[in-house]
Amino acid sequence: MEIVCVESLASTHLFLCEKIRKDEIKENFAIYALKQTNGVGSRENTWQSKEGNLHLSFCIKQEDLAQDLPLASASIYFAYLLKELLESKGSQLWLKWPNDLYIKDLKVGGVISAKIKNFIIGGIGLNLKFAPKNAALLDINITLKDLVEEFVKILEQKILWKDIFSKYMIEFEKSRKFSVHYEGKEFLLEDAFLYEDGSILLDNKRVYSLR
Repeated sequence: MEIVCVESLASTHLFLCEKIRKDEIKENFAIYALKQTNGVGSRENTWQSKEGNLHLSFCIKQEDLAQDLPLASASIYFAYLLKELLESKGSQLWLKWPNDLYIKDLKVGGVISAKIKNFIIGGIGLNLKFAPKNAALLDINITLKDLVEEFVKILEQKILWKDIFSKYMIEFEKSRKFSVHYEGKEFLLEDAFLYEDGSILLDNKRVYSLR
């Protein structure tokens, strides 16, 4: 996968999506910006960040991902891979369903995903140097370059969803004291049922994590 670093972009996610729609990107590709001025978060919210944080977007052909990956749970898959990488370096990071990265009770980052043509697009924001109010910084030191390069290597391993999910089932229990927003409403996760494809049962509806 080609990796490109740029000085500044409004949004790495929107940049990548536009390039794919225009057929200007035809192979797996990753881009991260040292500064991002108009980041995109879950539910089309903006992502507050500053220079020094991770602003990464990448696209992978569907055929180059694990064959058993439920595409609607790509955010969980990408986030858990990142969590495991940082955990191996001493971080206490954990994944709140479906796409928020936390340390204890404070958010450190998040993951979004989308599908355009034959590409699955992932976007990651992570607080390395700056955290907004009521958020936290990553609890270990790692350079942007090392983080991106090591994460891309893990992506290319095509780790099976079943291997990720078997561990995430345990991790999901940490989410139960939190809530999520769905269709303009807030739902507690304490009684949510987690399906094998990463979706959950909320208010008698099956909810997926694709953003």
